[in-house]
Amino acid sequence: MQSEKKHRKNNITLFKHYFLGVSLLFGVPAYADTHWLSATLDNDFFVNEDNGYTNGIYVSYFDVNDSPDKTQHPGFMVTPLMWSMPSQHSSASVNVYSGGQTLTTPYDIEAEVPAEGTFPYSALLSFTNTYIAVMPDYADRVATTIGLVGPLAMGEQTQKAVHRVISAKKPKGWDTQLENEVVFELSRGRTWRSWVSDSGHTDLLTGAAMSVGTLRSSVSSGFMLRYGRSLDDSFSTVLLVDSRTSNPIAVGKGWFVFAGVEAGYTFNQIFTDGNTFRDSRSIDYDHNNNMFTSGVTYSWGDAALSFAINSPFSFSGDEHDREMDKYTRYGTLTFAWQI
Repeated sequence: MQSEKKHRKNNITLFKHYFLGVSLLFGVPAYADTHWLSATLDNDFFVNEDNGYTNGIYVSYFDVNDSPDKTQHPGFMVTPLMWSMPSQHSSASVNVYSGGQTLTTPYDIEAEVPAEGTFPYSALLSFTNTYIAVMPDYADRVATTIGLVGPLAMGEQTQKAVHRVISAKKPKGWDTQLENEVVFELSRGRTWRSWVSDSGHTDLLTGAAMSVGTLRSSVSSGFMLRYGRSLDDSFSTVLLVDSRTSNPIAVGKGWFVFAGVEAGYTFNQIFTDGNTFRDSRSIDYDHNNNMFTSGVTYSWGDAALSFAINSPFSFSGDEHDREMDKYTRYGTLTFAWQI
């Protein structure tokens, strides 16, 4: 028993040293107070669908500095964006490093050549560096994403393997997927804690964000209403939603339920517009987009769980737009733990 405990402790130590090595490789300062890992699964099976935005899986490493007396330097990938951040010293900050894979497929995955007007097959492997600076009543975010779209992103292999395991339909149209292309996205966002109830158990968050890149270029704004406990420490986590690497998540043995609406405009998006520099499949879509989000999150102190449903909606009476909303609904689950 003692030998087994010692072996487990050694494995944990090696695990921490491994992630410390990765953090040093990407410029994360070793003096930050706490380190977290999270795993997020986006999937349309949570809403009983299997089309459009089909699947996303992301693993993130969080380097958290919650000491106002220490200065945390951002990762090198977001350094060119730091001119847009406030000059005043933040009360807390976090560097986030996320990697993941995203899959998009048409409605009929058994057709070898998908019908015109349906989502192109596409896969994305991406890495995102996010830096968040937290003030008492607002938080700022900058992020840089680099990625690879196309066969090298191995979307076909991933979907076929998963469908074999769960005995689902075999996708047959991956030969029509987008071609290989390196993509990027630069983004900037802010959330304000605009209102807090006298009890401190309810608050209203408002926010705005923008991004530019070959992966996506967009602008958006929205609000979120939360009810729960320990809301002061967790409002900045809503800034991770835009990159789909995490959900709003409770911290410090807190919990909350949340609901929000975001409205935006998408200038370009490779999953629908197709490849940037060559001909490929694409789809017409409403560049105005709205999203309703609702969910719940609970923290045990050194671990936390969050689940949300993201439902696009359109004010247009166009049947095509309503179908697009249906195809892009998905559920998302995040589990985070301190290391």
